Amino acid sequence: MNFIFDVGNVLVTYKPLQFLERMYPDKKLAERLYKVIFLSNEWQLMDQGLCTFKEATEAFCKCEPDMASAIRKIMQNVFDIFLPISEVIELLPELKTRGHGLYYLSNIQHEIRDYLLEKNEFFELFDGGVFSCDVRIVKPSLGIYHRLLDEYHLIPEECIFFDDIMVNVEAASSVGIKGVLFTGIESAKPYFGM
Repeated sequence: MNFIFDVGNVLVTYKPLQFLERMYPDKKLAERLYKVIFLSNEWQLMDQGLCTFKEATEAFCKCEPDMASAIRKIMQNVFDIFLPISEVIELLPELKTRGHGLYYLSNIQHEIRDYLLEKNEFFELFDGGVFSCDVRIVKPSLGIYHRLLDEYHLIPEECIFFDDIMVNVEAASSVGIKGVLFTGIESAKPYFGM
C-alpha cells in the first residue's frame, strides 16, 4: 500500500491564526492580519507558484499600509508556523520498513517548500511527492492527483491519502484513491494496521 500525506496539519502544524494571536494578543488585530495575509488572493497565487514571497509581501503592505511593519514581521517569521507533528513522523520509519510507499501531496509555496525540505530530515523517507507550486495546480483540482499518480506510476486503488480538509479528501476519492479525513494520528492508525 502507498500512503500519501498532505503536509500542513498532517506532517507539520499549520495554524496561522494561533501563530498570529501569539504575536499579537489583540484578537481583532490578529484576525485582521490573518485575513490580509492567509486568506488573500496572493497566498493562493503563491501556492500556485505564480507569486513570490517578496511580491506577496509588497502586495499585502500596499493593501494595508498602516500594518506594513507587522506584515513584514509576520512574513519574516512565518516559517515558525510549521512544526513537525511528532506522532505522525515517528511512525514513518516503521511504515517504510514494512515496505509501504510514502508520498506527499501539498498546496505549498516555493519558499515554505524549501524551508521544510531543508529543516526536516523525515522527508528523506519519502519516495516522492508533488508540491502545488512546482506544478501550478492546487488541490482540490483533480489534475494534481493525476500528476502524482502518473509521475510515480501509482495505481489509485493501492493508495490511501490523508488530508485535514474534506474537499481534498473527496477529490482524491473521485480519482480512485482512498481518501481519509485526518483529524489526528488516531484517525490514521487503523489504515496503518496499528
